[in-house]
Amino acid sequence: MSADWPQLARIIEGSHHILLTSHIRPDCDALGSELGMAAVLEAVGKQVRIVNGQATPDNLAFIDPERRIQALGQDVQLADLSGCDLIMVLDTSAWAQLGPMADVLRQASCRKVVVDHHVSGDDLGAELFKDTSSEATGRLVVELADELGVALTPRIAVPLFAALATDTGWYHFSSTRGDTYRLAGRLTDAGANPPEIFGQLYERDTLGRVRLRGLVLQRIRTELDGRLAWTHIQHADFAQCGAETSDTEDMVNLALGIQGTEAAVILIQQAGGGYKVSFRSRCQMDCSRLAEQFGGGGHKAAAGAFVAGDWEEVAPRVLDAVRKAMG
Repeated sequence: MSADWPQLARIIEGSHHILLTSHIRPDCDALGSELGMAAVLEAVGKQVRIVNGQATPDNLAFIDPERRIQALGQDVQLADLSGCDLIMVLDTSAWAQLGPMADVLRQASCRKVVVDHHVSGDDLGAELFKDTSSEATGRLVVELADELGVALTPRIAVPLFAALATDTGWYHFSSTRGDTYRLAGRLTDAGANPPEIFGQLYERDTLGRVRLRGLVLQRIRTELDGRLAWTHIQHADFAQCGAETSDTEDMVNLALGIQGTEAAVILIQQAGGGYKVSFRSRCQMDCSRLAEQFGGGGHKAAAGAFVAGDWEEVAPRVLDAVRKAMG
């Protein structure tokens, strides 16, 4: 079901100072949607600020050449965010994924909206503009731009192309359809440079990331006659490899890429304890429902969650749940 863009356009028309935010551990769909939305809103005369609960990862900093995206507690403080009359949450509708920005939403008395394409979510006290059939939140920003009569410019198109391309696995995920390519074409015609964006994303690995990838590959284990493949990263591995925490992006797909694999899992120990768990599926297993068992969420084919506890506790719980979900 498509979102009610005329209603959101009316809300925007009555707003002047708009705060955009998204989820922690931000990816290109989160960051690209924020930057694209900011440019769209500024085109209709709005004042816009982008603040996330965590800083932009170094490997994705190229998407924000103007350094517009601020991090709460680093670039800006909670008291500095009291002047907005609309808060827009992009690419998530889950309290846990907002990190410290959740406190901003809870304390704010202004109007709040969510623009998202994920199935799962919480009640954020916001009006929802969701389309779970959309392959990326970046598409929803384009649809709103069309509703507002804003022409696509390079400043809008570049981050939104990155959002669309990455959330479809560079157009090989099952969410890709004919309209995906047509939208990519529009964004390219408007100024996005696909080879340049691809190169920034996938052709500048650090030695640390390469070493971490090797460790992840070495640890892959298969079960259920090869239908399930899983691997893990411990926090000490980052220092050992000279890698950053952001280097884990998409590493779960290394396990999913094995012939015969129908589901893949990666467990990544966090600095403060517990594990970030990513689920992938190309079978009947619904990753979003699986992640919801652990307080997370996402899509049928890809989802994630944070699970508190040590390795001996977390790994059996997670893997048992995956085995049951696979049947």
